[in-house]
This record gives sequence, C-alpha cells and structure tokens, in this order.
Amino acid sequence: MVQPGGPDMQMIMQQAQAMQQQLLAAQAELAEAEVTGQAGNGLVKVTMTAAQEVRSVAIDPKVVDPEDVETLQDLVVGAFQDAAQKAADLQQQKMGPLASALGGGFPGLG
Repeated sequence: MVQPGGPDMQMIMQQAQAMQQQLLAAQAELAEAEVTGQAGNGLVKVTMTAAQEVRSVAIDPKVVDPEDVETLQDLVVGAFQDAAQKAADLQQQKMGPLASALGGGFPGLG
C-alpha cells in the first residue's frame, strides 16, 4: 500500500514540476521565435512570433495599384494566413510533446 506523501508522490510532484518548467520554457521560446508568411511569391510578407504577435508587414511597391486595391488586400490576408499556419505548426512542434506527456491538449494548439 502506498502511503500519502510517500516516495511515489514525491516523484510525481518532481515530474510535474519538471513538466511545468519545460512548458514555461517552450512558451517563452514561442514568444520570441519568428515565422514569416508570404503571398504573391513574396510580394507581401508578414512576420509574427510563434505566439502570433505581429512584428512586421512588408509590401513590395510593385503590388500597390490604386486601381486594384482588392488584390493587395487578398495578398495581405493570404500572407497573414500563411504566417498564422506556420506559427501554429511551430506551436504544435514545441508544445505537442508536452501536451501528450500531460495527457491532454492546450486550447488553441494544433
């Protein structure tokens, strides 16, 4: 019979603490890691962190046409979607193993 607070419980608590530290480290890494999404063969680029904080938007002047704003808008949306997918993929790569180890998923991941 296992006694409450015995060696097994201490081991479980140590493992939980280690997992929490790994989770915090992965979250910090995602907050700094950058991904770049693009559309129109690189005419529009969006850079964001893997935590989906937008850092920059770059638009090639060739695609700026006052007579065709809709195309530019579509390219910006496409670049954001590409960047968001790359961010989600990186989140899954970093957090997925931790989520599996903890026996559950994290909201908004993968």
